[in-house]
Amino acid sequence: MILSKSDYTLFLRHPAWAWLKKHDKGKLPPVSANLQAMFDAGYLFESYAEKLFPDGVRVGFKEYGEYLTQPTRTKKAIDDGAKTVFQGRFESNNLTCICDVVTKVDEKTLDLYEIKSSTEAKLIHEHDLAFQMVVLEACGYTVRNIKVLCVNNEYVRHGDIDINQLVSEEDITAVVKERRDDTKDHIGKAIRVLESPTIPDISPVHCGFDSLKEWLEIYRTLTSVAPGSIYDLCRLNVELIEELDERNIRLIKDIPEDIKLKSQQLLQVQVTKTNTVKIEKAKIKDFLAKFTFPLYFLDYETLSSVVPLFDGQKAYQQVPFQYSLHVMETPGGELKHYGYLHNERTDPILPITASLQSHIGEMGTILVWYESFEKGRNVEMGCTNEMCFTFYEKVNKRILDLMTPFSQGWYADKDFLGSASIKHVLPVLIPELTYADLAIHEGSSAQRIWMETVLEGKHEKEREQILKDLEEYCKLDTFAMVRIYEKLLQVLK
Repeated sequence: MILSKSDYTLFLRHPAWAWLKKHDKGKLPPVSANLQAMFDAGYLFESYAEKLFPDGVRVGFKEYGEYLTQPTRTKKAIDDGAKTVFQGRFESNNLTCICDVVTKVDEKTLDLYEIKSSTEAKLIHEHDLAFQMVVLEACGYTVRNIKVLCVNNEYVRHGDIDINQLVSEEDITAVVKERRDDTKDHIGKAIRVLESPTIPDISPVHCGFDSLKEWLEIYRTLTSVAPGSIYDLCRLNVELIEELDERNIRLIKDIPEDIKLKSQQLLQVQVTKTNTVKIEKAKIKDFLAKFTFPLYFLDYETLSSVVPLFDGQKAYQQVPFQYSLHVMETPGGELKHYGYLHNERTDPILPITASLQSHIGEMGTILVWYESFEKGRNVEMGCTNEMCFTFYEKVNKRILDLMTPFSQGWYADKDFLGSASIKHVLPVLIPELTYADLAIHEGSSAQRIWMETVLEGKHEKEREQILKDLEEYCKLDTFAMVRIYEKLLQVLK
């Protein structure tokens, strides 16, 4: 049984996950288009980070035959005098790993680098590099320095990308070397799991490294989960699952009062046990009394890139490329809709601002869902120039968050599953209004599809339909807000 670095880190996330990958891969979900986009972003950042090593020699592989010869080709590159090797594979007995970057210090000493498109080194990166270190040492090398190359999200682009500013370096040598003995112990356990003919316990209690949400999606396909299960509890963590497991509690309605819960969880448990809808009319009435007509229901869709695409922007900055705006001039009055969808490979901030300015008047409440996001985008767009700053500063002063009655627990239904997301609230309050009929169902897909179509020039034959689909998706977001607002008015009556 050969244990690779990816097998090992998957074992740390959940032992059964690693076992399934080796023995029953068909039960694991395929890589989604959105997840593949994340991988592609990582590859993009890697290509920039590698430029810090201009003398680097790439080994790598493109097909299985090249993978098999990769250790031999890696050794040859080092023996032939390569000072830096990208994507070299090292193998000793039943352990193997591909290293992003190794630099040669002397004949038997290497510096080890991992390239990660995160903005800081994480705990899982320490374990990843500890595994690589153990493999390199088993191959007869000494590892001197161990570093993670991350994204500097404070870097602002001006002209060509400055690699030295885009990439930040974190030295984690000491903490990784302290993990040597534990890593060897974990390696032994991982090999025993993978060699076993039977799958290990699939309980989510064995999840590690923030993998609970992903594993629960797999877990639900491996076994039946009853409606109202503890796995439907919001803000769930492994420690709470463990406590509930020890007391043989399987359903939310059976959670006793002495279990320590967060406020959102407590509310979810309360409405689940009573099977009633909690509505605090006085608080909702006071909230709605703050609204001033005309009402503007606003929503953005945004692009985000690990490498800043346009001047004045940072890595991973969420830049609006589209907005939808429903306008209600008077109570119960005619509803008007306006929108803008950028369709060129240029910075969308100025044209989206000009369009928004032409449709948002000087008076009236601007309603959004999750105000910190929309306000944050306005602040960032306001940095473009003085005109934008003045406009968005005024806009932000008029914003109210329509999510407030739900995030504050003034309106709570067990079927919200403890969430105040519009994707959870809408199906319960307005079941006839659904995203299921749309070609694009959620924001991550909207972002990915727009970037592929407009920025990368893909999907040329489907371009016109894709742009229409994007308009329909964003339009539904603000129309959903209108209908939820009307539902709150009905509740008060």
